[in-house]
Amino acid sequence: MLKKILKINGLLRTLIVDPESSLADVLRQQLLLTGCKVGCRQGQCGTCSIIMDGRVIRSCIVKMKKVPEEAAITTIEGLATPENLHPLQVAWMAYGCAQCGFCSPGFILSAKVLLDENPNPAREDIRSWFQRNRNACRCTGYKPLVDAVMAAAKVIRGEVRKEDLLYKPVGNRIYGTTYHRPSALQKVTGTWDFGADVALQMPPGTLRMALVQAEVSHANILGIDTAEAEKMPGVYKVVTHKDVKGKNRITGLITFPTNKGDGWDRPILCDEKVFQYGDAIAIVCADTEEHARQAAKKVKVELEVLPAYMSAPAAMSPDAIEIHPGVPNIYFEQGIVKGEDTKPLMEDPENVTVEIDAYCSRQPHLALEPDCGCAYYDEEGRLTIHSKSIALHLHHAMICPGLGIEPDKLRLVANPTGATFGYKFSPTNEALLGVACMATGKPVSLNFNMHQMITYTGKRSPVFIKCKLAADKAGKLLAMETDWSMDHGPYSEFGDLATLRQAQFTGAGYDIPNIRGQGRTVCTNHAWGSAFRAYGSPQAFLASEIAIDELAVKLGMDPLELRFKNIYRPGATTPTQQVPEVFCFEDMFNTLRPLYEEAKKRCRELSTPEKKRGVGISLGIYGCGLDGPDSSVAWVELNKDGTVSVGSSWQDHGQGADLASLTHAHETLRQMGITPEQIRLVMNDMAFTPASGPSGGSRQNVMTGNATRVGCEMLVNAMRKPDGTYRTYEEMVAENIPLRYDGKWTASMCTDCDPETAKGDPFAIYMYEVFMPEVEVDMKTGKAKVVKFTTVADIGTITNRATTDGQIYGGLAQGIGLALTEDFEDLKKHTNLIACGLPFIQDIPDNLEIIYNITPREHGPYGAAGVGEGPLTAPHPAILNAIYHATGVRIYAVPALPEKIKAGLEKLKI
Repeated sequence: MLKKILKINGLLRTLIVDPESSLADVLRQQLLLTGCKVGCRQGQCGTCSIIMDGRVIRSCIVKMKKVPEEAAITTIEGLATPENLHPLQVAWMAYGCAQCGFCSPGFILSAKVLLDENPNPAREDIRSWFQRNRNACRCTGYKPLVDAVMAAAKVIRGEVRKEDLLYKPVGNRIYGTTYHRPSALQKVTGTWDFGADVALQMPPGTLRMALVQAEVSHANILGIDTAEAEKMPGVYKVVTHKDVKGKNRITGLITFPTNKGDGWDRPILCDEKVFQYGDAIAIVCADTEEHARQAAKKVKVELEVLPAYMSAPAAMSPDAIEIHPGVPNIYFEQGIVKGEDTKPLMEDPENVTVEIDAYCSRQPHLALEPDCGCAYYDEEGRLTIHSKSIALHLHHAMICPGLGIEPDKLRLVANPTGATFGYKFSPTNEALLGVACMATGKPVSLNFNMHQMITYTGKRSPVFIKCKLAADKAGKLLAMETDWSMDHGPYSEFGDLATLRQAQFTGAGYDIPNIRGQGRTVCTNHAWGSAFRAYGSPQAFLASEIAIDELAVKLGMDPLELRFKNIYRPGATTPTQQVPEVFCFEDMFNTLRPLYEEAKKRCRELSTPEKKRGVGISLGIYGCGLDGPDSSVAWVELNKDGTVSVGSSWQDHGQGADLASLTHAHETLRQMGITPEQIRLVMNDMAFTPASGPSGGSRQNVMTGNATRVGCEMLVNAMRKPDGTYRTYEEMVAENIPLRYDGKWTASMCTDCDPETAKGDPFAIYMYEVFMPEVEVDMKTGKAKVVKFTTVADIGTITNRATTDGQIYGGLAQGIGLALTEDFEDLKKHTNLIACGLPFIQDIPDNLEIIYNITPREHGPYGAAGVGEGPLTAPHPAILNAIYHATGVRIYAVPALPEKIKAGLEKLKI
């Protein structure tokens, strides 16, 4: 042990520490200064940044023996008080920088040191600072963060007051403004408790968990020996499949009749087989995490290693064994049939055709907060599981039978969440926590490290897709043929849905009268496929948007003009034969056209033999909702003090559920004089909140927004007197009028898509977006960099401008990563944030421009659609198209790494 005296947040503290412990762990675990967040533990993400002796320090990689005696340390808790915030904290709130909020304390402290050194920085100074100090953000696209630092600098220089940074409602209206999130204050002060923070606050006697995980991708389990592990210090119990009371399976809730499996294919704890690297085989429950981890190493697992099929083609080969015995590796097929037979049109010599093979990669989500959670029995005897779930009621249904627990005895709670981008649409640690709590009878917690986070959780499902287009010589699209194979990993949950998305979105945006296609979901031994922002559409648009570009080249037409000729107009239908709810593309392209001409000119002027520039175009579409008649529920209640409580399970993983819920409620209630401060949000605890559905597919702003609106309207109508004034609480009670109302809304106009033809009306509302990146390619190295990105988005009316901006900036940044750097393919290489290609601030242009084309939606709450999925539908094919425009090199598989582009350049020389 080591005695240290440190000046923590201005006060001397005497600490007895392990010299090998990290400064971050001492701050968090011994002082409970949990505003210091720990993400990667490798110094790669900067979430743990604090100030030590005036310098920015990544505290997760600084050992206590290296910390100087009486070092002056400032954490976010010591920066300011909630009543007197630092200008950076106010600016972070004002500019919507605290989306999930996990990285906010580290960024704010890093920026504090910058402004102490340079109170008048240029934007590039700020970007260079964050790059140098490894401050990473996965949510915001970085631009709002730079905006906030610039604004805070003005306050520090005395040019503006910090109070003036925050939007103040005018006329009691916040809809469509930049009003800040209710959670923003806690996020910028480090008091928004994420899962690992909650775990530290669990009572004495809480058992800490460590997993025994598979280190091979496919094997039969011959035996599990826990004897030695059970004798290790601090171990309470080693849990295996024998301790699971239920079916020991997580159901994928298969609903399609053509699925050849039953959905019961993912074990909670492996019993007979290992299906992928990282599968959980046993759980060690001990008094400390360190004891649990050490004991986990002593569990002996005897395996018979089997052939591992790490891609769809490998698993589809004739000699491949069935990964799940009795279920073929190709377990679901989806067709698409629209219009007349396409073959004659493809073979007609008068028509112009192109055919491409594309591959969209296994994109990792790279959320900076590792998966974490805890479980305990509550005061009513319910098994209660806290996690990063973005689908509480869905996960409840998926894990109940596997745990062997009655539904009314299981309660799920969503912790404040450091982003998911969709992977938590699937259960990850929920069932593991439940099993351990049930087997031990004690409260438990489980925190992943970043290696586990990356290797255990699901990824975007890769797709091999062929797309063939035919047009007449004037450029009118006549037909499309597609064939696709989706590598969905070993577990079937939502795989059929992702496969259907290829039918729904390949070629979407264009009036293509005749379509034929066939796709399949393939079981493999690589990472299981889970939802990822824009679920299923990036794979589809990668193929069709490159094909459109190639067709333009073959026709001798400009890529924008070919698109403009064929976009949805009245009379057109989608690939599923649905009539679009709005026709907005014509206005969007007309807005973009002059900017496109300027971009082409700019790229010509700025290109040099060493570095060439190009501009690309694509369009993207995504539906707001779960397919078919999706629905949601929210309750609204008048309180004795005149405030109104609004309850929903609108799970927030950074997209702004709290603010959107508040905004829709306030827009409805403000006619009674209710202010935002008089609305209380009750969110995301199954003991109190209704089944509002999962936070995925950009459905919540439409579905739960409408449910909230309906519930509030019911309350307003109940409180309204015949003379137009409104009853008080006391008057409501006196007249025996109910105080609480359940708002329900269903997309009853929607239908499911047919598994053979894909015909259907799956979504009531869509998001539409057009993408225009400008890319610079280093002709010597092949490295491509996006230097400017313009996008035109139509998301209906804007619920909150700061939120929608942030969602689009963040989506574009993830699209740039998908296009150029991000991948999870090599299990030995792609195991940390940097190796997986996480974009840092210098990888994303500061020049991001959003143009809104506002077309109110008939079925949206106050005309709104969703926003989160739209910006990640198709920025990546636009980037690949820009690379082609710059260099003549066509890339069909993302990511477009420098070596791929360089190889293409070398081919052009031959």
